[in-house]
Order: sequence, then C-alpha cells, then structure tokens
Amino acid sequence: MKHASAEALRQLDPLLERLRVLPALVERKPGVFYRGASAFLHFHEDPAGLFVDVKLDGTSFSRFKLSGSSDNEALLVKVSASLSAHRASAPRKAGSW
Repeated sequence: MKHASAEALRQLDPLLERLRVLPALVERKPGVFYRGASAFLHFHEDPAGLFVDVKLDGTSFSRFKLSGSSDNEALLVKVSASLSAHRASAPRKAGSW
C-alpha cells in the first residue's frame, strides 16, 4: 500500500485542515504528522480506498479505512483523545505547574 498522493490528499483537505490546527501535531510533509520527534499519523491509498495509519497508543501504528465524513469525524475523536491522554500522562517540567 503506497503513501497517499497529492491528489488523494486533496480529497482529505477538510480532515487535514482540522488536523493542522491541533497544537500537538506538526505536519512535516503533506499528510505526514509528527508528535514531537516521532511520526504519529500518515495516509495511504490503494484500490480499496484511503487509509490512515495513526499511533493512538503512542507506540505502534493502527490502520483505519476512511470512507466518508463519519470516518473522518471518528478519526478526529480518536486522535484528540490520544493527544489528550498523552498530555495528561507526560511528566511536567519543573516550574510548569
């Protein structure tokens, strides 16, 4: 399964725009998001459709099929929950209370 092409990513523009505003993520290449120094989320395409690989647990990628706006919304909920959980469990730096 190949990484999503520019044309495939254009189909995901509304989803990408919502991911881009999440402060914990950095888009290093179109459609490839990092959390800190680690790859967190990227897209694939094949004849079966568009897919996303995301490290919801912070360590290993899980793959989800994206077949419409309800899938996109479900992904955003999962990503937001994962990022919130990561923030809550991250050790605080001295003086950042």
